[in-house]
Amino acid sequence: MHKQVLQKLEAELRALKNTLLNEIPKEIAHAAAQGDLSENAEYEQALSKRDMFQNKVVSLERRIAEVAAMDMDRLPRDRAAYGSTVKVLDLDSEKELTYHLVLPEELDSRPGNLSISSPIGKALVGMEQGSEVKITIPAGMKRFEVLEVVTIHDQKK
Repeated sequence: MHKQVLQKLEAELRALKNTLLNEIPKEIAHAAAQGDLSENAEYEQALSKRDMFQNKVVSLERRIAEVAAMDMDRLPRDRAAYGSTVKVLDLDSEKELTYHLVLPEELDSRPGNLSISSPIGKALVGMEQGSEVKITIPAGMKRFEVLEVVTIHDQKK
């Protein structure tokens, strides 16, 4: 799973670098050719765009390094972590919910996927079956009981 995220991030990085190295210099040169640079809004905008793309590249390279460093074998085998499926009981509504903990880059329209960096995802990481957790979310306080944890290691079997 995280290898697919890595491939997606690397493709995004290649596209950003291509734009930064090929398209933006052309925009800067075109704007510079328009004359006085001290009052050239198009030139300033092109420079700002270049800076924004450079910042995105640095941020993306940092994220790629983080994802690449993930050692799947070191993920816990008895607690919720990345890749785990966690069944919880909402203690306020008595509803059972099932979440699959994923990286933020893996979020899609599939119901049940939950980012490990979301408030609920952060709270569930490290929880064991039988744990009770209180989570502050924008809508207020949620209370869950962890009914079942199926780790990424169990899912591979």
